[in-house]
Order: sequence, then C-alpha cells, then structure tokens
Amino acid sequence: MTQEHHGITVQTMNPGQRRGPAYYASWPRAGEPSPGHGTNREDVRRRLVSSLLEHLVTVDRSPWPDRLSSGSAAGPQQVVRDSLGKPHLLLGEQRGPAISFSEGGGAVWAALCGDDSDLGIDVAEADEFQSDYPVHRVYNARELQQAVRLTDGDLARASALLWSVKEAVVKALGCGFHLVAPLDIVVQPAEEGDGAYSFVACLSRKALERWPRGAGGSIWVRALPQGRMWLSLAFLSRAAV
Repeated sequence: MTQEHHGITVQTMNPGQRRGPAYYASWPRAGEPSPGHGTNREDVRRRLVSSLLEHLVTVDRSPWPDRLSSGSAAGPQQVVRDSLGKPHLLLGEQRGPAISFSEGGGAVWAALCGDDSDLGIDVAEADEFQSDYPVHRVYNARELQQAVRLTDGDLARASALLWSVKEAVVKALGCGFHLVAPLDIVVQPAEEGDGAYSFVACLSRKALERWPRGAGGSIWVRALPQGRMWLSLAFLSRAAV
C-alpha cells in the first residue's frame, strides 16, 4: 500500500510473523535539492518523520493512533540519539514508535514501525561492492552462497543484499558494527513472496553474549530489490528483552 503525504510517498511493508507493519519513505538527500525544498539533511529527516507519523495516524489496527492523539503525546516531534547513536522518536514527553534512517541511491530513507517492535532500515548499492571486496571477512560461506543464488550469480548484488540485511539488524539492536561484528550475524535461508525476501537473523559468539535479544531467531528481516540496490527492514520484538 502506498499513500502520499505532502509530496512524499509512504510505502507499507508487512514482514509477517506477527510483526509490523512498517512504513518507509525517501527524499533526495542533502546536497541534491528538489524544487521548493532545502538541502539540510536534518530538515529532510524531519520532513520524512512528519509524513510517516501523519500516515500512521490514518492506519487501522495500529496501537499508535490513540497514543499519538492523546494529551501525553502533545508537543513537538523530536529525534534524539542514545549513547550508541540509536535514534529515538519523542512526541512531546512520550516515546514514539521506533524510527530508523539510512542513506543510499541519492536519497535519505526513513522507516517507522507500526507496532511496539524495534526497527532498523538500511539500503545498500551493488556498486559499493567491487570484485576486491573482502567478502570472507563479512559473510559466511553458506549465507553468501544463498545470496548469490537469489541474485542469479551476481556477487556484487549478493554482497549488497547481505550487507543491507546485517546493517538493518544492528540498527534494530541499536549497537552498530562497533559492538557486533558482521560475521557474528548469521542470516538464515530466505522465503520469497510479493517480490521480496524474508530472512531470519541470529547472533552468535560474542555478539550473543552482549545482545541476548538476538537469540532464538527473534530478528526478522524483509529485503526488497530496488534495481541494483537493496532495501532491508529488520524487526526485533521489545518483548525479547
């Protein structure tokens, strides 16, 4: 489902497994102006957040519309970051739905979660992964073989797919790759449907000790092809804390 808010097209992603849905949108990034709009990156992010929230209020069967219209949510919208850099959306004094950002394909991307899950978004372009890219330091043999199969033997697209999945996972966790190594995220075989792929991501080794929320296949990722770019959204239940 798509809907336009103030010139921004909001897309819906349904990840399944009783998670989501999530809503995402993009806008040309700073330095690449559009008619009538500025180029400041934070302005672009604010515009995206406002459009996503406006869309969320119109959605049926979401826990957020009542909260967003309540007195406790009154006040300015503000995105703050914790000590690890994870963004949090504040609506007045109340914490809002999970929010995540990425940049790629000449645009800033933002995603908002429709339920109480944590969320991560990432986009990765195949052109970033040339033939000399050290895939063995980032992906294990089994997951890379699977990704190459999904991309009809295109190693660059396969690398971009796996990177976007793993980057979305660490954003959902809120830690980044400085605390979780890419090889410690294990991407399980995918299921295809509606032109996208669904993955289960698990943590291993030291990452699992630091982030036990990643145990038991609790992280689901939905990846969408965007030409030679991939867009991935990761979902992590807060009940897994």
